[in-house]
Amino acid sequence: AAVLFAVATGKPGFEPGGFASNGFGALSPGGYGLQAALLIEIVLTAGFLIVILGATSSAAPSGFAPVAIGLALTLIHLVSIPVTNTSVNPARSTGAALFAETAALPQLWLFWVAPLVGAVLGALIWSFLLMPEERRT
Repeated sequence: AAVLFAVATGKPGFEPGGFASNGFGALSPGGYGLQAALLIEIVLTAGFLIVILGATSSAAPSGFAPVAIGLALTLIHLVSIPVTNTSVNPARSTGAALFAETAALPQLWLFWVAPLVGAVLGALIWSFLLMPEERRT
């Protein structure tokens, strides 16, 4: 983290208070609004949960879960860093908001609600559409 902070401080206009904090609107790296932030956090969290459930399923090849989960999380970050700085984890968002600029705190609700909704959505999709038949009882 210290190395990344040192690299980031070399960028003109860098503000330490906003480093890695999640947000939308003025706090979004790309200036995306509330709707885009909410949608991307819900969809990517649902997709991440589906990957986790699929990779750890008894029907999945043994030993590949860490690779699948790690690659999925990497893809999630590559897609959503420009939109919200990527959350998909309420604890990560809370920590960043508490130690970042106070403007991030009013937006923190989104980074709790969206992952919870996404997790429920991902679990429902997995349970009703993707779960291997032999596990349904």
